[in-house]
Amino acid sequence: MTVVTTRMPEAPRKLQKFLILFDNSSLLYFPGQFVTGRVLVELEEDTPVIGQSMSCPIISLYFHVVGEGVVRLMDRRTRTTDRESYIDFRMKLLGDQDQGPVLLSPGIHSFPFKLGLPLGLPSTFLGKHGWVQYFCKAALREPNGLTHKNQQVFIVMSPIDLNLEPALLASFEMFKPHTLNEECDLFNLLKYKFWQSTYLVSCRVRLDKGGYVPGETINIWANIHNSSKVTIKRTKASLTETIQYMAHNKVIQTETRELSSISRGKVEPGEVADWNNESLYVPPLPPTNLRGCHLMRIQYDVFFVIEPKNLEKEIKLQLPIMMATYPFRNDDGTLRRKRGSSYPTTLPIFRPWLDSKPEFPE
Repeated sequence: MTVVTTRMPEAPRKLQKFLILFDNSSLLYFPGQFVTGRVLVELEEDTPVIGQSMSCPIISLYFHVVGEGVVRLMDRRTRTTDRESYIDFRMKLLGDQDQGPVLLSPGIHSFPFKLGLPLGLPSTFLGKHGWVQYFCKAALREPNGLTHKNQQVFIVMSPIDLNLEPALLASFEMFKPHTLNEECDLFNLLKYKFWQSTYLVSCRVRLDKGGYVPGETINIWANIHNSSKVTIKRTKASLTETIQYMAHNKVIQTETRELSSISRGKVEPGEVADWNNESLYVPPLPPTNLRGCHLMRIQYDVFFVIEPKNLEKEIKLQLPIMMATYPFRNDDGTLRRKRGSSYPTTLPIFRPWLDSKPEFPE
């Protein structure tokens, strides 16, 4: 919570407390829910709100709910920014001329607020070069000219339910043949017939499904044929997060980070290596449903990497997956628990692997 007081002419202070309080102490809301609470004002002495004439000093209280996405990228020469609005709700809680003469007595006064959140809001997101944030602002103007400002952030989580994505329940497989002298065009694979003897290295990778939640394990099967004369130093599977920041309909920054990985040893020439139901852990991650946001995109992938021992570049297979909020359930509603899974009770808001924390809206 941020409180800012702008001092105008010096005068005896009448305001003792100025707070924004939410009825939901967790500050976590879902699209479609109501955000309710109150603004508390504690006064030291009698304070007129509306007088009989415009010359009478008044106290006024304004309330503003904001939901916005912001991208901001700065370097030595340029500064690129873009912004979009999801919520812009304003109301006057106190000081309306239509209220008639009002005198606030000393003590605590409570001014309730209520706002229904629209459906389709993107989740709260805090990145290095951008954010999606939701917050309430209140401004109180005293008769003596003092203006007090208060701000309180709340969290919106737009969940993704894997049970509403049945196609992701099927296993996901990819095959890639490769020669160490010539890169094979993956997009043209379907135009040809491939035989194991044709390619010096071939790899087939399968995931148990296409969608996961934090705390689960990604089960991986792989089959690597090394028909070359070069030793494969190791094979590796990694879970990555890629964030794209966009401004004015152009991608201005892309960040990719490895979240977890497992690896296996070398594959000698002429040998075949198998991965049999190996587990890649999905760590606790902030909610990442940015549907409805046009400034940032998040993608999760499992990369299967073959590292030759010579100077040839790595062979990579990219398998896109969905990161969701609610895991798959059985027909009777019970949770489908997987071996090695440990569902966290809470999810983080910040991404600790960021080089620096994001700037916050003023």
